[in-house]
Amino acid sequence: MSVGLCGAAFAATVLAGPGSAQAAPTADAPAPTGQRGGWDVKDSGTDARFRGLAAVSRDTAWAAGSKGTVLRTTDGGASWRDVSPPGAAELEFRDIEAFDGRRAVVLAIGEGEASRVFRTADGGATWTESFRNTDPKAFYDCMTFFDRRHGLAMSDPVDGKYRILSTGDGGRSWKVLPSDGMPAAQEGEAGFAASGQCLVSSGPRDVWLATGGAARARVLHSADRGRTWQATDAPIPAGDPARGVFGLAFRDRTHGIAVGGDYRADQPSPKAAATTGDGGRTWTPSAQPPPAYRSGVTWLPGSRTTALAVGPTGTDVSADGGRSWHTVDTGSYDTVDCARDRACWASGEKGRIARWERGRQSDAGRN
Repeated sequence: MSVGLCGAAFAATVLAGPGSAQAAPTADAPAPTGQRGGWDVKDSGTDARFRGLAAVSRDTAWAAGSKGTVLRTTDGGASWRDVSPPGAAELEFRDIEAFDGRRAVVLAIGEGEASRVFRTADGGATWTESFRNTDPKAFYDCMTFFDRRHGLAMSDPVDGKYRILSTGDGGRSWKVLPSDGMPAAQEGEAGFAASGQCLVSSGPRDVWLATGGAARARVLHSADRGRTWQATDAPIPAGDPARGVFGLAFRDRTHGIAVGGDYRADQPSPKAAATTGDGGRTWTPSAQPPPAYRSGVTWLPGSRTTALAVGPTGTDVSADGGRSWHTVDTGSYDTVDCARDRACWASGEKGRIARWERGRQSDAGRN
C-alpha cells in the first residue's frame, strides 16, 4: 500500500548514518548535514522470523511471521502484543497488509490448505479465516491492496499460469480470477515469499508480480487489477531456483525498483537491483547495485529519488531513484516499510523488528 515520507530529510540523515559514505547532493537529497541515524532494534519477545510487515505510523506497526505469529505495537515498539490467530501455530505468515491499527489482513503460505488468509477488524483480538486454498497445486506467496476494499493475492503457477485471487470487500471474501489474460509461466518459474513484496500495487489499478527460479527473471504488470498481464525480462540474476526478483516497489504507476539476486549466502549477487521509468515495460540494471542479495525494498514516500533496500547482510539507501546504492547498516532484515508520518520499520530473523531513529547509531549486531 502507498505510504508517505519526506525523502530529502531522510536521505540526508541516512546517507550520513553509520558505516556510510557522504553522498553527493541531489535535487531530492541535499548534502548530508552531519546528522546520524540507524535502526533501533525493538524487543519483540519472540524468535519468530518476520517476513511480513505493515508500517501504519511511528507508533503503530504489524509484523507477521513464522510459527503463525502476528504482533502489533501501538507505542512505537516499546511493547508488542501477540495477536496471532488462534490455532495458527503451524502456519507460515509471509505477508500482512494493515489499513490502520485495528484492521489488517494476513497471508499464510504453503501448498494446498497451508495457504490461507485471515482478517481482523479489532486489532487482532479476533480473526476470521476468509480464504483457505483447496487446490493442492496452488501455493500462495504475496498479497497487495489498491485501497481498503480492493486487493489481490498471487499463487505460483497452476497448470502453467500464475493464479490471482481477488477481493472487493477488504479481504472478507475472495475469488480466483480467470487466467485468460495471464501469460504462460516459464519452466520452474515461481514467486518468492521472502518479504511480502513479490506482488505490489500503486494507484487504483496497477499491480506488478515478481518472478524467479527460471531461465529469466521477470516482472509481470497488470493495469486492470489483475485481469490481463504483460511480462518483461528483468536484469536480475536468474537461471537457478535460488535466483530472481524477490521484491518490488513502485512510487507511482511508472517508476519502480526491483531487488533480488541469489539468496544463498555463499553465492554472489553482482546485479541485485534494477529500475524502470515506464511502468515495467523495460528495466535497467542499477549502475551501483547493493553488494549482495536483497529481499525487500521501499520508496521513501514523498520523495522522487530516495529508496531503502534490505537483506540478510544489510540495509542500503539510494538517493537517485535506485541507480546507485550505499550500505548504511549491516544488520539482517527481510523486509522494510515506511508509514505516512515518516516512520520506517524493518523486520527479519530471530524476532528482529526495528524502527529507524535519527541521531543514533544502528543496533546492527543485536538479535
